[in-house]
Amino acid sequence: MKYPRILCLTIALVALAACQPKSPSGTASESSSSSPAVASVNGTPISRDFYEFYIKGVTGGKTSSDLSPEQRSAALDNLIRAQLIAEEAQKENLDTQPDTAQLIKMERLNVLEQALSQKYLAGKHPTDDDLKAEYNAEVAKLPQTEYHARHILVATQPFAEKIIDRLKKGEKFEDLAKAESMDSSKTNGGDLGWFTLDHMVKPFADAVSGLKDGQYTTEPVQTQYGWHVIQLLGTRPVSPPPFDQVKQRLVQVVEAKKFRAYTDDLLKQAKVETYLDTKSDSEGSGKSGAPASAPAAGSSAPSGNSGGM
Repeated sequence: MKYPRILCLTIALVALAACQPKSPSGTASESSSSSPAVASVNGTPISRDFYEFYIKGVTGGKTSSDLSPEQRSAALDNLIRAQLIAEEAQKENLDTQPDTAQLIKMERLNVLEQALSQKYLAGKHPTDDDLKAEYNAEVAKLPQTEYHARHILVATQPFAEKIIDRLKKGEKFEDLAKAESMDSSKTNGGDLGWFTLDHMVKPFADAVSGLKDGQYTTEPVQTQYGWHVIQLLGTRPVSPPPFDQVKQRLVQVVEAKKFRAYTDDLLKQAKVETYLDTKSDSEGSGKSGAPASAPAAGSSAPSGNSGGM
């Protein structure tokens, strides 16, 4: 049995137990009165159904009969402890504290969203044609070229210009990088390895794309990190991952898009009033419409890591 997973689910159980209506004793009420109890905690039963559901969750689909006596005992002990913890938390009124209440509310939304997603997607497994279409669309978005470059990073433009002068006089790029660069790549002679341009800040990427193999920038390139002198060592075509290697991930992507389209339809049919002005982050008069999408991720610093599907 995977005990770290058991612990995580136990924590979730504590939060969910606090969502349930309180019985006269102040503990979580039992959801299934028809299922026999496997234990009782201060008068509150833990049903067989709940016990089996817990085991299925932490073992990836097994039942209690598939486990050893020690594992069954450990599972039951975790549920008992979860119930005790939930009761104690409620006695301390922790379930009414703002952060805890919001966390419980969010957990409930997540559980219901997952349940609806599973119900909606049942019988809608993507076909190979669906997956290949998604694969081709993803491959088309990938950069077509990888670049191999090295650089020398210094603090000022005049110093960068002196580096370029020294290169013109015949000093070796890697030697200057080791002696003068502020970047950690100096230990490798400034070598950044292979990368695609989308992994570099724009001024750096623009400069690299304008070079031919073996050339270095004859003017310093400024980024938020300082001033760069860059040399292009080579280029090569990007090789996308094989279809079979990413097939399972494509299933998740296609299913997520199907469920997103379904929720888009729900949103169109719903009456939605928003009261938050997202530009000023303040409440205002209500207006109809869907929430704005999340902002795009920011640019990353120069790096030798290449992207991929």
